[in-house]
Amino acid sequence: MKSCGVVVEYNPFHNGHLYHLEESKKHAEADCMIAIMSGNFLQRGEPAIIDKWYRTKAALHGGADLVLELPFLYAVQHSDYFSQGAIQTLAEVGVDSICFGSENGRITAFTEAFEHMNKHQEEYDVTVRRYLNEGYSYPEASRLGYESIAFPSGSIDLTQPNNILGYSYVKQLLTYAPDIEPLTVLRKNNHYHDEEIHGKIASATSIRKELLEEKGMTEKAEQSLPPSTVEVLHQYKNNHGIWHDWEAYFHLLQYKIMTMEESTLRCFHGVDEGLEYRLKRTIKEATTFHQFISSLKTKRY
Repeated sequence: MKSCGVVVEYNPFHNGHLYHLEESKKHAEADCMIAIMSGNFLQRGEPAIIDKWYRTKAALHGGADLVLELPFLYAVQHSDYFSQGAIQTLAEVGVDSICFGSENGRITAFTEAFEHMNKHQEEYDVTVRRYLNEGYSYPEASRLGYESIAFPSGSIDLTQPNNILGYSYVKQLLTYAPDIEPLTVLRKNNHYHDEEIHGKIASATSIRKELLEEKGMTEKAEQSLPPSTVEVLHQYKNNHGIWHDWEAYFHLLQYKIMTMEESTLRCFHGVDEGLEYRLKRTIKEATTFHQFISSLKTKRY
């Protein structure tokens, strides 16, 4: 029996995810699809719109045969740690291939990029550090770092979010699990951060925005979701009275940060370069989560 793994968040499971599962199964010629999915909190730290049990139910209805939880330790990290946890877990259960969605759609572009980066890693690192020291944001410093090592023509665009994740998956596969075949499916009809629904395949970002702003299921949202997901979303809202987002928990985050000492905040992974002092200052002025993040962000942080 051939098995294919996919790394997912399904927040919520939509028609694009259904397309990815079906195409991955075809590409891999797989008998069994295994999804490794974030739990109740996702890579950006936000709470999932519905909990992991209901999202698992939607995934199984959509064609996954087995859903594993990506441990929280990995699920809320940047792409390197996120992909490392996901790939190593799928390797442990013995999948034959792993298929991800990308803006590029050609797996050779990812493997060539990995080989090229291996040859020029030191030059890339030096360039990124230089631009960070000059005050550039990390994404911009990374983009300039990629430019500095002149990726081959036709290579992947590593400013695109799914290409970044895909590159991380391929890097982890070639480093830790070279016997697993990497595959990719071209994303269709939308961009990862699109905030408006256009047609039957829409980004998860746009679907969540529609559901949360309208405080209920709408015709526009429903057309972009499989009927089983619509049912699961209704079940969750009826049973728990809420679809989750950052704002519902801001008052708890605000209380926690305001009552913690800087020395305690400093112990959290990622709180460095004096970020604990900025956290303490900005949390007092914010009245919403988005206002807090907006005032917290600078070129340095």
